[in-house]
Amino acid sequence: MKPLSCKCYILFCMNILKRIIYFILKIQEKQLSIRLDKHLKSSAKNQTTKTFLASNVMITLTSETETNKELVLKTVGEIVSEVKNNPYMLLEYVKTHNTKVVKLPNADKILALINEDEGLVCELKGLEALYINILTDNGFSFKSKPMFILREGEIDPYYMLHQFYKWFSLYRGLPGFDYKSQKLFRKYLNAADIKGLENLTLDEMTGLKEAIARDNEAIGFTVNYAKSIDGSKNVLEKIKTDGGANI
Repeated sequence: MKPLSCKCYILFCMNILKRIIYFILKIQEKQLSIRLDKHLKSSAKNQTTKTFLASNVMITLTSETETNKELVLKTVGEIVSEVKNNPYMLLEYVKTHNTKVVKLPNADKILALINEDEGLVCELKGLEALYINILTDNGFSFKSKPMFILREGEIDPYYMLHQFYKWFSLYRGLPGFDYKSQKLFRKYLNAADIKGLENLTLDEMTGLKEAIARDNEAIGFTVNYAKSIDGSKNVLEKIKTDGGANI
């Protein structure tokens, strides 16, 4: 599949966010009517983000999320500076925090079968999890833990930085990395169109919005770091190029 260009990716994300907002507003009255017996209040929780529907007002409380985002930005910046963005040292850091790193021949093709890319593979469930667990020697289970899966060979530092930033966001408990949110994110990221958003629940829409936000934050950090080092204008293309770590 041809990778998305920088402009197309940004437009894609903006389009999804606009649609999410539209459909949230569209279902708001229906949601409130159904839950009148619960004091006109309902909540869709996603770790540190909570969306309330009450008295025809939608309020998203993200103070803890915002605090954690700032902490992630600061800490990752310090780590990357300390190791000079060495991708192998970043992987060693990941290992010391109980996240498995697996090297597999043809990892890109193996992961493509379940619509995943090389790098950070978040929690999976069902047959996808069983498939990955067996291939990575993690036992017979229908639920997998987050892990890094890569091919042997040279790792592009900017691709790894993008993946490391997302991993650290997950490690710090930022929302958007749960199974449902990541599955929706990958579904719409690789889709020719984004039909079907109207069928998502409020909880699913909130999760998808958070997943997009986490990816955008990782991309933003990587692009800014690359520009500060060598003024690269093609970093976003590189970290989104099909083929994963071996760029």
